Amino acid sequence: MAVAPLSIPMTSPHSTLPPLLIHCSHLPFPKPTKPLLPLPIRASTTPSSHPIHFPSPKLVRSPHLDSHASRHSHLRFARKLSTLLLSKPRHFLPLSILRRCRRYLTLPNRRPLIPMILRYPSLFRLIYAPSQSPLHSSVLAVTLTPAALSLFEESSLLRARMEDALAAKLHRLLMLSFHRRILTSKLVHLGPDFGFPADFRSKLCNRHPDRFVTVNTSYGRAVQLVSLDKSLASPLPPLRSYNDDRIMDRPRRFDFIPLRRGLNIKRCHREFLLRIRNLPEISPFDDCDLDSLSPEMAEKRACAVVREILGMTVEKRTLIDHLTHFRRDFGLPNKLRAMLVRHPEMFYVSIKGIRHSVYLTEAYNDKGKLLVQDELLMEKERMMELVREGKRMRRARRKGFDLNLGDDDLVNSEEAEYEPEIEDGFEDLFEVGIGDDWEDIADDCEDEEDEVEQFWVKKAAAAGLIERVSEDGDGVEVW
Repeated sequence: MAVAPLSIPMTSPHSTLPPLLIHCSHLPFPKPTKPLLPLPIRASTTPSSHPIHFPSPKLVRSPHLDSHASRHSHLRFARKLSTLLLSKPRHFLPLSILRRCRRYLTLPNRRPLIPMILRYPSLFRLIYAPSQSPLHSSVLAVTLTPAALSLFEESSLLRARMEDALAAKLHRLLMLSFHRRILTSKLVHLGPDFGFPADFRSKLCNRHPDRFVTVNTSYGRAVQLVSLDKSLASPLPPLRSYNDDRIMDRPRRFDFIPLRRGLNIKRCHREFLLRIRNLPEISPFDDCDLDSLSPEMAEKRACAVVREILGMTVEKRTLIDHLTHFRRDFGLPNKLRAMLVRHPEMFYVSIKGIRHSVYLTEAYNDKGKLLVQDELLMEKERMMELVREGKRMRRARRKGFDLNLGDDDLVNSEEAEYEPEIEDGFEDLFEVGIGDDWEDIADDCEDEEDEVEQFWVKKAAAAGLIERVSEDGDGVEVW
């Protein structure tokens, strides 16, 4: 089959012959079906030509602050049970009612309640209290020891003396919010961290009507600010001076970012922190429109708000879950934890315990000690001493009676102050005289749960750990 030859036009500029037409049907490549159009260019939503990229750094652990968070986590059960007992007039609760508070005490259903109480013999004690029911003459209850009652009475007197300072804290916290009011259900979460009493709504709000008023909202009761106080609207001053650690007193050649010892960050992350640091200062107490702020400026304001909140706490720390309740009130971002991790020069996020904690790094030295001790820390320090005393009591009892009531290490003494992690000590609760088949107890089997509790009641009674209280509450005898 003969193929017609193709004629190609001359490329010489002096050629006058017209080019011959080429039929596409004879070409070996297909004909394009649609014309190629240029791709559309999307408009940028940011003021700059390039979108702002927030770095995602790696979380670098701090052993000293992690040890602090671990010790605080081990006191969680004792502090919550103390709050429940102090809310009652006679400071005791029957175990039948206390079993319904497992969720508040963060105690799973599989773990017996009595061994957990017996791990704190210097704080709590089991008693047989007189009952008004015709079916039972007495009920098994838990109450506070005289040492614990003395501790909490001194703490109550201290809070009474510091009532003006605590009211100023609540005033500053309300000034940080956009609407100058916060729901009481949210304030309950941050109340213990600020040192507020359990009944702060009656002691702080009602005793200062010139500052606070309680209002009804569609979401519930809220504490609202009556008037602003400009003298309290000053930001928190720096808590630590990093110039004291320098060997030579001369101007720095480069911009400085205060990081904790041993922490190194990438170059892109350092440039991002310097860019945030060089932005104009913004007060967290000033009213501003978040929509009009750039992303970096909004992040700088959010960091200033969190710094003010942590600076008002007793230990300069709190749980991240507590801060998430105030995202709308304070204008915090939805990805709050990621923002805290991005700023290691201001905050440290500890993943020790069930829930993560955030620390204000400038309030601690390189060894994890608070630079400024709060007066309300006395309660926690004395509670730690009572816990250590209870541990010594359990050791002496174990040597004398050869019993094991969950006596694993809870809080070590000074020699193990910075231990990486302390176990809860529930591994051998079912190994003494019960058998392995008791580990398969269902959560909803109340009869089997009662049998487990009865086992521990008999075991505690055999060790002489249950007392009987007379009707007038004075006579106490070991049962």
